[in-house]
Formats: sequence, structure tokens, C-alpha cells
Amino acid sequence: MKTALLASAFSVFAAPIWAQDQMTLLLDWFVNPDHGPVIIAREKGYFADVDLEVDVIAPADPSDPPKMVAAGRADLAIFYQPQLHLQIHEGLPLQRVGTLIATPLNCLLTRADGPISSPADLNGRKVGFSVGGVEEAVLGHVLNTHGLTLDDVELINVNWSLSPSLMSGQVDAVIGAFRNFELNQMDIEGVPGRCFYVEEEGLPAYDELIYVANSETMDTDMIMRFLAATEKATQYIVNHPEEAWQLFANTAPELQDELNARAWVDTLPRFALRPTAMDAGRYETFEAFLHDAGLIPNVHPVSKIAIDVTSQ
Repeated sequence: MKTALLASAFSVFAAPIWAQDQMTLLLDWFVNPDHGPVIIAREKGYFADVDLEVDVIAPADPSDPPKMVAAGRADLAIFYQPQLHLQIHEGLPLQRVGTLIATPLNCLLTRADGPISSPADLNGRKVGFSVGGVEEAVLGHVLNTHGLTLDDVELINVNWSLSPSLMSGQVDAVIGAFRNFELNQMDIEGVPGRCFYVEEEGLPAYDELIYVANSETMDTDMIMRFLAATEKATQYIVNHPEEAWQLFANTAPELQDELNARAWVDTLPRFALRPTAMDAGRYETFEAFLHDAGLIPNVHPVSKIAIDVTSQ
């Protein structure tokens, strides 16, 4: 009897005083350097420090995460600001609650040794894309700044095979390529690329990767703790980039290659140092851009699209 009581006492003392809150985060795609602050926060124990246990899940289909958050099957998803506007207009109860990558990554990519030295040179040429809608609007805006329209190019859906289709000569340019990945991938393959940065070609600046939550059911306390942990992780990455890279890369063998190492360096200055901070003007301006492009029927107020959870 005494032995049983003693064992029971030890089990009580061994149990945590506070149980960690469970949170599910859906990535936008497979784990890569864009997700550095999330992985570092997990590996450094920053989530545990704020009583969170975060289940980080890579989706089978990159279109699933926002839908699953809207359906209440996940707490947060990493998503893209341009697509968030469209999803809200489609009726999904989503809001931006934090920022991961605070600059555009998208670019109009061509071969450096090819005939395209300016977007104006795309007249009569083929342009590859992966996702219709926003990418076509972005390309159209870039072309318009150079006196062209979408009617002046042939659009080809290359089904996520952006850099391979460009390197093989299937297309003369691609839109939707990420400057920290496809540009490095082409250079590694010995076919250097040239990026025309969309924000330098007339497009409004925007947050490339954001955290979105269900606007009707979100737990703002948990979200604030999550963002505090990722902010701390971002500070660690900025202060200790090489150590952070080694910690990140050691989480999976497939991350330990030249492409990811290069992407890490190129992504580092683009992480949001203040993930809760919100630039309302970016969301207002991009909403207006999408409306002018005919992709949304009306203009929502910023408060419907994005919030600063610290002020809720």
C-alpha cells in the first residue's frame, strides 16, 4: 500500500503543472526555408515556452490549408496575401492574423541568355503560369506598364513546372516563380535566370506569406503566443543565421542541399521581424488592385481582411 501511494505521489510530481495548448498549423507546401521561423521556434523550444504544442503539417494539396481553417479543422494556415483577398470574397471566414514573409517573392522569370531583356520583349511570346486568376492579373499589370496586354502573349499552364519549362524552352518566361527558389534552381542547373521583380514593375507591394485564421472561431490568446514564439525565432535567425540554418537543415535530410542553403540566405532578410504588425495600406491597396483587375466584385474594408491580434 505504501509503495502504491509513493508511486502515485511521484507520478503527480512528474506531471506538468500546466498542460500545453494544442495548435495545428498547416503549411502552404512542403517544408522549406520560407518556414524558418516556425521550424526554429519548434526546435528551440519557443512554442513550449509559451505553453503551446504546435502540430506542423505539410498539405498534400496547397489549396487545402485555407479551406481546412475555414472548416474548423486547423487553427492556422500559412497562405498568400493575394489569394486571401479572393478567398474572402468567395465567402470563406478567413482573416490575416500575422505575417511570415513581409515582401513579395513572386517575379517574372526569364533566361538570362535569352532574348527577353525587358517585359516589353514578351510581345508575341509564351508565358508559363501555375495558378490562374491572380498570376494573370499580376502579369497583365506588368505588361501594361510596358505597353502590352495579355492579348499580346500566349499563356501556357505549366502545372508547377516553372523553371523546368523555362529551361527547356517550352516558354519564354514564367510568372509566379519565387526569386529565392526558382532563380537559384536555374543557376544550380547552369541556366542562369533573370527576374523582373513585380513590385518594381508597377504592382502594389504586399506580404507574400501570412498566417490566416478562422475569423469566427479564432483563439486570439493562442495566436498571440504563437506569434510571440515565431518572433523570437526570427530574432534568433537574424542574430545567428549559420547556427539557425544548421538547426533547420538537420530536421530533414531533404533540406540539406545547395538549393535550400541558397534559399535560406536569400529568404532571411524577408522574414517579418514583427509578425503581428499590420500595414493596413497594403491590404487596402491590393484589394483595390484586384477590384480594378476585375477579380473581385467589390471592395472590402481592411478590417474584414486583416487584423492586428494584439489590439483585439
